Amino acid sequence: MKTVLLLVHADAGQEARLQAALDLTRALEGRLICVDVTPIPDFAGDIGGAAQAMILEEEREAETINRTALEARLAGEGVAWDWIDATGDFTQCLMRQAGLADVIVVNCKRDTMMGADPRGVVASVVSQASCPVVAVPDDARGFNPNLPALVAWDGSEPCMAALRASVPLLRLARSVTLFVVEDGATRVPPVEAAAAYLSRHDIHATIEQVAADGATPDALILTACEAAGVGYCVMGAFGHGRLREELFGGVTRRMLDAAELPLVLER
Repeated sequence: MKTVLLLVHADAGQEARLQAALDLTRALEGRLICVDVTPIPDFAGDIGGAAQAMILEEEREAETINRTALEARLAGEGVAWDWIDATGDFTQCLMRQAGLADVIVVNCKRDTMMGADPRGVVASVVSQASCPVVAVPDDARGFNPNLPALVAWDGSEPCMAALRASVPLLRLARSVTLFVVEDGATRVPPVEAAAAYLSRHDIHATIEQVAADGATPDALILTACEAAGVGYCVMGAFGHGRLREELFGGVTRRMLDAAELPLVLER
């Protein structure tokens, strides 16, 4: 992990994204790639081209101000960085630069009510990315890779992909817990195989298994994260379905809605 791709836009989630990306870049001794996106206005109904052009120009002016402020900050952050200006859909602009990224930083917020919102891109980014996606809550400040980490293990392909991709991060963690919610499902491979895999990377994880007892897995995962004081949670991002509308299973959706810590997601 050396290339950290960051979605830049002047919105409520930008500070959380920026702080997490800076912390990751420092910890990984990597390079930060800032993709500053100016969205093209999309309006329902009849609106003239002149009005659209005026709104787009206002967006560009706002992003110019944003860039000036952030470049001044980045100059004093002690990280190597590049800046890319882009205009268009948030996800499309980000994914055009993601082919050689090792990790992508966005926000947890999934849904948008009206208009473009860069905090609502997490589902589409995870569905297309070939690397881990770090989703941070809007009010989070930073990503401390040296704190304990928790891996939500269910034996699924996305979960295995998340574990493999997160090894460089997990090596930095003070401790790693493989957390399993026992709900009667058969997990192949079992959690012991995941622990053995990590041990071959000199990551000596502990296994914690809890009975569901009627509680939802996401509630138990979040409780375990809080109890252990973890810095982030690694998990697979899909439910059982692969259709776009089924991109996130209920556990992942609720985790994104309720998490107060960064989530490292893989499909």
